[in-house]
Amino acid sequence: MIEKAVFAETLSHLLSPVAAFLEDSTVSEILINGPHEIFVERHGRLERTSARFASSAAIMAALRNVAQYAGAYIDEHNPILEAQLPDGSRLEAVLWPIVSDGPAVAIRRFSRSTMTLARLVELGTLDDTAAEALTAMVVARCNIVVAGGTGSGKTSLLNVLAACAPAHERVLVLEDTRELQIERAHVLYMQAQKADEEGRGAVPIRALFRASLRMRPDRIIVGEIRGAEAIDLLQAMVSGHGGCLATLHASTPIDTLARLETMCMMSDLSLPLHAIRTQVGSGIDVIVQVARMPDGARRITHISEVVRFDLDAGRYELRDLFLSRHHERGSRARLSPTGLLPSFGERLTEHHVELPAAMQSAAAALRG
Repeated sequence: MIEKAVFAETLSHLLSPVAAFLEDSTVSEILINGPHEIFVERHGRLERTSARFASSAAIMAALRNVAQYAGAYIDEHNPILEAQLPDGSRLEAVLWPIVSDGPAVAIRRFSRSTMTLARLVELGTLDDTAAEALTAMVVARCNIVVAGGTGSGKTSLLNVLAACAPAHERVLVLEDTRELQIERAHVLYMQAQKADEEGRGAVPIRALFRASLRMRPDRIIVGEIRGAEAIDLLQAMVSGHGGCLATLHASTPIDTLARLETMCMMSDLSLPLHAIRTQVGSGIDVIVQVARMPDGARRITHISEVVRFDLDAGRYELRDLFLSRHHERGSRARLSPTGLLPSFGERLTEHHVELPAAMQSAAAALRG
């Protein structure tokens, strides 16, 4: 592998047509659809730019440089490349014949500034009441899944929630690609590894999970649940490893649970479906659903408690603690407490935290 400093300098030259976007803090995504069509995403909206590469060969020169640094290959036999740039940005590239109009590249940039709950409140992702409630749930070691679509802000929210954990805790972070940047003193990052060209050296997330359990974790964070590691995470949750945090691609809380079921069935344990559902219902405490709105803003739409899986009824019992609702005709939807309180109140008390007064008031109003 080439030295990082040399790689960074060489790559900066090869990617010079988009260098300004890589330095622009308002750009979250750079999309290269061949040499003459380049888009960027700002504030959740795509815009076409006037930037151009000289040719497809110029893009390929940059991609070969990235592949060399990552110890990977990109050619007609290996037409997909996943890699990380020196600044932490994630690069995904695909070649012909997968795409017909030259190499296609997507670069997901990550903010260099520290995101906080206060900043998310300022951006309208959630309000003060929801922020206070989520902080209490993290401190009380609830197992929380942040779910949403691509680009909905899952990783940013996970970063913020992880930073809410008490400072004395040892946090282990497991990821396929390094994305999380948690602002805390004691955190250990572990990254999965792909096999080399001879099929050696692969270290999947499941192997990281088994290793992490023997490294004295107070809290385990999985950057994104994508497959059979879901069953390892659930079994850790139900066996006493509280405070786990993870993200997952799903559009609603109930879809989140269904996806977890599916990924658990990818494992080699061959558990019956009812056993998986019981573990899902018992292990997950809270689902935080995020979405990207039509105007590009990222907002929390649900904060839902997973109470249990009801075997008799054959369904999950969910309790929406917060919902994004229109309170007046023509108004923007606003996240607000529903008046329902979580069943883990005793756990909050044990950790000396309380739910916000607005949740208590909403519950009193609901009782009438």
